Amino acid sequence: MYKLFFDLVFKRMDPEQAHYLAFRWIRLAARTPVLRTFAAAALAPRYEELRTEALGLRMHGPFGLAAGFDKNAVAIDGMAMLGFDHVEIGTVTAQAQPGNPKKRLFRLVPDRALINRMGFNNEGSAAVAARLGARVPVFKTVVGVNIGKTKVVPEEEAAADYVASTERLARHADYLVVNVSSPNTPGLRNLQATESLRPLLTAVREAADRTVTDRRVPLLVKIAPDLADEDVDAVADLALELGLDGIIATNTTIAREGLGLKSSPDLVKETGGLSGAPVKERSLEVLRRLYARVGDRLVLVGVGGIENAEDAWQRILAGATLIQGYSAFVYEGPFYARAIHKGLAARLAASPYETLAEAVGAETRKATQ
Repeated sequence: MYKLFFDLVFKRMDPEQAHYLAFRWIRLAARTPVLRTFAAAALAPRYEELRTEALGLRMHGPFGLAAGFDKNAVAIDGMAMLGFDHVEIGTVTAQAQPGNPKKRLFRLVPDRALINRMGFNNEGSAAVAARLGARVPVFKTVVGVNIGKTKVVPEEEAAADYVASTERLARHADYLVVNVSSPNTPGLRNLQATESLRPLLTAVREAADRTVTDRRVPLLVKIAPDLADEDVDAVADLALELGLDGIIATNTTIAREGLGLKSSPDLVKETGGLSGAPVKERSLEVLRRLYARVGDRLVLVGVGGIENAEDAWQRILAGATLIQGYSAFVYEGPFYARAIHKGLAARLAASPYETLAEAVGAETRKATQ
């Protein structure tokens, strides 16, 4: 039914308009007790065998919503209602900004992909912090906060910009993510170089510890699939050196060649980050490389092209403790998380592993022995 609705309605709409329309429906349902209860029962069944502990947090399962969908923390309960085990909001910047000019979101339907050049459009860290501070949760869910650089801030002042967001948002975050990998903020990816990343992550860690004194807020960094292998290794080593809690692999790609894209050339040549099925293989490669480098010393979060339970299972076997989706949600609709959970439970039952934690990295370990 959703696919029919997508073809008849969403496919004919501007992608950004369709996003906000669906967003309004989700928020409305989450605010309406009867709809909320019915939707959660249908879409968010719990599987005891999928319960996950990561980053010092307990979650109903390993599958969460990636950053980018709920930029301003307005639909956390709505996404939990749809079955996501954690919700990563943002990317949030220190200053409010409108993002890039429209049109800035494109569907590549034959490729089950998206191209976006949104440009971190958000209300700013002060407004988002106020909303999170006033929130009365309906559903118990883990909330991650993804922070990025304000576009007008020069690279040399990036650390102070991230620190401003950290000081406002860390107390409201179950975990915090430093995003240095979006292709849509000029110069942002330059911060992935270890000589720039080290002082940035150090400053954010110190700000989080200074701001939140009653607990340690887990800190992760999100990297691009376009990093060379040696740069992936360098980020992994830096994360270990600085005592980070995890790495999210990966963000969107600027690559177009060699991906076998089937959509029209006019769409394919649009600038921005490509997400969805075409980034699947490279994201999986980066994840395997990270796990081979860091093992169980860091929590790895697999994201990029996760369309179904088999994709999710492959990320777990490759080394991901947590997994996230976004683009496939656009194509699969409200039963997306439910299908992932059901399929994961079935694969775990059919596997030689007693628990999901035991399966994490199992295939990568075999390949490197």
